[in-house]
Amino acid sequence: MRIADGIAMLDIAAPVLGRIDTVHPALLWDNQSALLVDTGFPRQIGQLREAVEKAGLPFDKISRVVITHQDIDHIGNLPELANELAPALQVLAHEAEKLYIQGERRLLKFSDEAIASIDRLPPEIPEQFKLGLKALMLNPPSAPVDRTVRGGERLPWYGGIVVIDTPGHSPGHISLYHEPTKTLIAGDALTVVDGNLCGPSPETTPNLEQALLSLQQLASFDIDTVICYHGGLYRGDIRARILEIACKASPHQ
Repeated sequence: MRIADGIAMLDIAAPVLGRIDTVHPALLWDNQSALLVDTGFPRQIGQLREAVEKAGLPFDKISRVVITHQDIDHIGNLPELANELAPALQVLAHEAEKLYIQGERRLLKFSDEAIASIDRLPPEIPEQFKLGLKALMLNPPSAPVDRTVRGGERLPWYGGIVVIDTPGHSPGHISLYHEPTKTLIAGDALTVVDGNLCGPSPETTPNLEQALLSLQQLASFDIDTVICYHGGLYRGDIRARILEIACKASPHQ
């Protein structure tokens, strides 16, 4: 879905535990190059390519990828992108996420307990799927990070992109604000559920208090549109809704 000139929200779908889950990478571009924010589920490079081309861009126009955080549905196709678009591709992420994205540390949510829990999935889940999921958790996608970014940094491309630290869902989670279109690319810091703007998923957010508190700074931005990786596009009284969500954090934190 094209939001404005030079920015689009992509739709990448994959079957997850018997249901179809759709995620929404963002794409920004000008006449010279394009930037992709997050990469979708593993083994979805063909669908990612189709989504980019549907937005009207050749796939090889992508010269930069920003990874908002280390979760597997965000880094999923990064190795294929890095291989296909090398040496021109530059990968950016927060310093706190770098070693995980590069495969030098185990992804935080792929603990021994998480891997063992695969055996406790409902019996209707095929055994082959369980084995494949375990293998993926033990050997997730990885690729080098070429440049680290942090909150407050302004990237000069595509009219200007402000990096915002939004930790909690992950230690180095970042969101991006595209200045020309007043678009917040939230990553997993916000979600859309049944058409409503909501906070991060409590089930997949290790430090929910921190995640909610980190949303408060978003109220200082003039936001017309939010792209949530889970849930998609949101427009409305965004500032008021973000403050309402952030107020759910403990006042003692």
